Amino acid sequence: MQEILGQLFAHVAGVWRNRWIALAVAWLVAILGWAWVAQMPKQYLATARVHVDSNSILRPLLRGVAIQPNIDQRVELMSRTLISRPNLEKLMRMTDLDLRAKNEKEKEQLLTELKSSIELAGSRRNSSLYSVSFYHGDRDLAKKVVQALLTVFIESTMGGERSDATGAQNFLDQQIADYEKRLVEAESRLASFKQKNAGILPGKAGGYYQRLSLAQNQLSEAKLQLREMQNRRDELKRQLSGEQPVFLSSGSASAPQSSLDGRINLLKSKLDNLLTRYTEKHPEVVQINSLIAALEEERSVELKKAMAGESSDLSGLSSSPVYQQMRAMLAESEASVAELQVRVSEYQSRVENLEKVVDSVPVIEAELVQLNRDYEVVSQQHTELLQRRESARISEDVEQQANDLVFKVIDPPFVPLKPNKPNKLLLNAGVLVLSLGVGVGVALLMSLLRPVISGQGDLRLATGLPVLGSVTFIPTAAQQKMASVRNIQFLVLTVCLMLLFAGVTIGQQWLLM
Repeated sequence: MQEILGQLFAHVAGVWRNRWIALAVAWLVAILGWAWVAQMPKQYLATARVHVDSNSILRPLLRGVAIQPNIDQRVELMSRTLISRPNLEKLMRMTDLDLRAKNEKEKEQLLTELKSSIELAGSRRNSSLYSVSFYHGDRDLAKKVVQALLTVFIESTMGGERSDATGAQNFLDQQIADYEKRLVEAESRLASFKQKNAGILPGKAGGYYQRLSLAQNQLSEAKLQLREMQNRRDELKRQLSGEQPVFLSSGSASAPQSSLDGRINLLKSKLDNLLTRYTEKHPEVVQINSLIAALEEERSVELKKAMAGESSDLSGLSSSPVYQQMRAMLAESEASVAELQVRVSEYQSRVENLEKVVDSVPVIEAELVQLNRDYEVVSQQHTELLQRRESARISEDVEQQANDLVFKVIDPPFVPLKPNKPNKLLLNAGVLVLSLGVGVGVALLMSLLRPVISGQGDLRLATGLPVLGSVTFIPTAAQQKMASVRNIQFLVLTVCLMLLFAGVTIGQQWLLM
């Protein structure tokens, strides 16, 4: 500790020995520093505060109906882009700063200075409160720039809002037109596919396999009914072959009749019933017409034979009632057999047609599912876009008719009479402290570069030899007087430096008034 104190005292003594150098350096640095502070241009600070109210009463009422933009985020974004180049150029035109630029280089310099001098900050306690500030040497221009900044800030926020809404509307219109075209194409593909595969695709009767199963069941049932009716017909034929007719006298016959008349009348009655349900081209109708034509031809032949007396089965003869009834039943059975044969043929054709396409059914059904899926996706997206466009339209109407942003200028642009920058009092004090520090530093450096021996310890360290004793220097009266004069001179010059600091500071403050 004693060594540290000893070194400290030695350095202080060295600085004191070079005090005149320190004082000269301090004077030089102070004069240069104060001259630099004196020539610094004045800067006036223009400020304004604006409150952005985004709590519109319509926002909770339109929740879920219209698009709710993030107002706070939009305002924050606009506050960050306020000092963008387009806004700065607009600001220069509004304040006539662009007239001061004679060429492109000077314009760029003005833009740089303008950007560095503008400050837009939000309040930490209230996120809706913004302060705008601007430094400039011209007091009136500073106020004018701040007023223009407020105008640009409000117009940019509101204009950006309307521009975003218009851009969204145009984008949605374009997307809706595109999806309408895709929807029409999907509907056309689906309709064409259904027309092409109408017999295979699912319908009211069910899917392919259901219709195939139904057709097979109908075919089996029709075959069973046909076999039953054929057996009945054969049995009637067998019974008729064993029944003997009863002959009546010729006087009892009023007109020639044939045994085929009952069958023909029965078939015509059945034909009338079929024509109430089907057209003349229906297979059953065609089959019965053919059968009636054949029976009528056969009846005509029998009547001719009866007129010639060659037939014993003609109308002139009357069979027994049992025989006549069985003949009618046989005619009805043959008509039913013909009808069932047509039905079996039709069902057989249906089953064969369905079985021909059994291998292509999975592919067709898969393609149908894909087409339906594509159509549903496009239709759903188209509907959603229509809903979004309507929401965007309502939102735009709300923004135009009931502003959800209210700008209120709390503090209008204000510029103090005295410049805010630079703080010359503080700068002059800093220059004074800096000059004294530099002077002491130079003196200390000189003492380190040109050391002296001031005591026994220094001599012992310098020579490495033991010191037996020392002789004290006793100055004379003249030397003491000279030392006192120099100390007084040093003190006077130091006080003069302080007085110069005070004079410079007071003079600069007086000039600002």
